[in-house]
Amino acid sequence: MDVIWFAVFALLLAGYFALEGFDLGVGLLLPVLGRSRDRRDRMVAAMAPYVLANEVWLVALAGTLFGVYPLLEGPVLFGLYPVVVAMLLCWIVRDTGLWFRRRLGGPRWRAFWDGLVWLGSLGLAYGWGPALHGAATGSPLHPLGLMLGVVTTLLMAFHGWTFLAWRAPALTGTARPGRALLVSAVVAALPALAVIALSAPHLLDHTTPGTTLNVLSLMVLPFAPVMLGAQVWVWRTFRPGEDAPRTPSFF
Repeated sequence: MDVIWFAVFALLLAGYFALEGFDLGVGLLLPVLGRSRDRRDRMVAAMAPYVLANEVWLVALAGTLFGVYPLLEGPVLFGLYPVVVAMLLCWIVRDTGLWFRRRLGGPRWRAFWDGLVWLGSLGLAYGWGPALHGAATGSPLHPLGLMLGVVTTLLMAFHGWTFLAWRAPALTGTARPGRALLVSAVVAALPALAVIALSAPHLLDHTTPGTTLNVLSLMVLPFAPVMLGAQVWVWRTFRPGEDAPRTPSFF
């Protein structure tokens, strides 16, 4: 059971990077590819249907951490407190920008919230470097963690570009097939997979007792097909070439 839940935790972490990674990447590219308001609108509209479904992976990841590795929860969150707080604020800023950018039509209003989308995406993408390094070593502000933040930012930006080339190729000037998007998803998840591999012995040694895992399995695992089914529905519904009216209006 310990190994099964470790695999679930690893899948959730890698899945978050592979899915939410392109959302953050698109946000990072707003100043680069979004040289006009229309282009920025099209970039946000391209990723809009996937945002909420992708964020579910982070919620599930946090729940798994607290439930399966409670002995690590305190030390990890305490050591990463500044980074975690900064990332939560960036998450709020990014999502607030997405929700409010179209509430009014003025160019300054739209530019302000677009700037917040970019800033929040940058903070989240970069923050995952120190967070991953800190979770693995206990030193969140180590120079290697800061360098890893640059790596995660660049990989997510690349993933976001590949996503746009797949879903809205006019924005990038080139088209990429679904296979390319799958490859960029794996590349974006590499830092998470590396940390998981290095931390495997430590995590397995600090797993909650088997009786607790059995209860968690009965409570949580039946909902896994629902989450996966929702992801499949989103990806089948909002394929490249789908009409803009099918994009959620709140973005």
